[in-house]
Amino acid sequence: MRILITGAAGFIGFFLAKRLLEQGHAVTGIDCINDYYSPKLKFARLAQLGVEAEEAPFGAEISSTLFPAFSFVRMNLEDKDGLARLFEEKRFDCVVNLAAQAGVRYSLENPYAYVESNVMGFVNLLECCRRWPVQHLLYASSSSVYGGNEKTPFHEDDAVETPVSLYAATKRSNELMAHVYAHLYRVPATGLRFFTVYGPWGRPDMAPVLFSKAILAGRPIKVFNGGNLSRDFTYIDDIIESVVRLVDKAPEGKVPTALYNVGCGQPMQLMDFIHTLENALGRKAELDMLPMQKGDVYQTWADTTRLQEKTGFRPSTPLAEGIGRFAEWYCSDANPIRDEA
Repeated sequence: MRILITGAAGFIGFFLAKRLLEQGHAVTGIDCINDYYSPKLKFARLAQLGVEAEEAPFGAEISSTLFPAFSFVRMNLEDKDGLARLFEEKRFDCVVNLAAQAGVRYSLENPYAYVESNVMGFVNLLECCRRWPVQHLLYASSSSVYGGNEKTPFHEDDAVETPVSLYAATKRSNELMAHVYAHLYRVPATGLRFFTVYGPWGRPDMAPVLFSKAILAGRPIKVFNGGNLSRDFTYIDDIIESVVRLVDKAPEGKVPTALYNVGCGQPMQLMDFIHTLENALGRKAELDMLPMQKGDVYQTWADTTRLQEKTGFRPSTPLAEGIGRFAEWYCSDANPIRDEA
C-alpha cells in the first residue's frame, strides 16, 4: 500500500513508519518539526529511518538511505496547497494522521496553535482524502475526549460532550468532522483514542521523561493532586500493533466510521508509576506535591473490548516491563536528549 503518515517525526509516527516499512509498504512521512519540544529528538528519530532532515527546506522531498520505500517532506498540515500537491502526486491508498499540536497544559497558554493544527490542518487533510479518495483514513484522537467522566472503564459509546481542555475539544472536533466526511463523501475514517503512550523515544513533555530527568539530576518531581491520579499507561509497541492491525480494516456501512480505545486497560495510580520508575532507574524521587492542574483529569481507563473484537489483539505490556525498556533507553547513548538541561 501507499501510505501517508503525518507527524512522522513524532513518537508514534516514527515507530509506525518503521513498522510499515518493514512490512513492505511504501511510506511518505510529513512533519513540520515545530519546537513545542526539542527538534533534536525529532531529527534523531528521522535519522533512525535514514532521513537527514535538519537542513531540509519546507516542501522538499528527502529519500531515505535505509528504506528505499520511505520519503519525508517537511510540511505543515495548514499548508493547503502543498498538501493538495502531495496527494495529487502520490495517490495514497491509506492515510494515518498523527500530526497535531499535543499537550493538555500547553493548550491553556497557546490556544491558537491547537485550532490551526488540530482543526484547520485536519480539515485540509479531510478535503484531500475527499478529492483524491483513499481506502482508509486513520487519525489520532485521545482519551482526553472523555473529560471528567466518572464511569469506568471508558467505553467508545460513553458521552464525550464535556471536554475539560481545548486540546480535548479539538480531538473531539476531529471525530465529528471525520463523521461528516464519511456521511457526505464516504471517506472511510477510523478514530484512535490513545491512552497515555510511553516508551523509548517518547515525548519529553510526558511524565516518564520529565520524571527521569529530574530524578537523575536530584531535582524534585511535580506530583499533582497529591498523587491521587491514575492513568492507563500504554506501551508504544502495543499502540503500533493496534494501529497496524487496523490499517486494512476500513469501516463500512452507510456512514463508514469507527472509533477505538487504544489503551492497556489497566489503570495505574500515579504513585505506583513513580515507584516503578524509581526501581527502573535505581534512584529515589524527591516529591513536590502540588494541587490539581487546570485541564487535567483524575483518571483514564480504557475498555478495549471493541479493539480486541476487531483485531484479535489487546494491549497488555506490564508497566514494569515497559518502564524498564524506557529507562534502559533513557540512560543510554541512543537517547539524543539525555544530557539536555
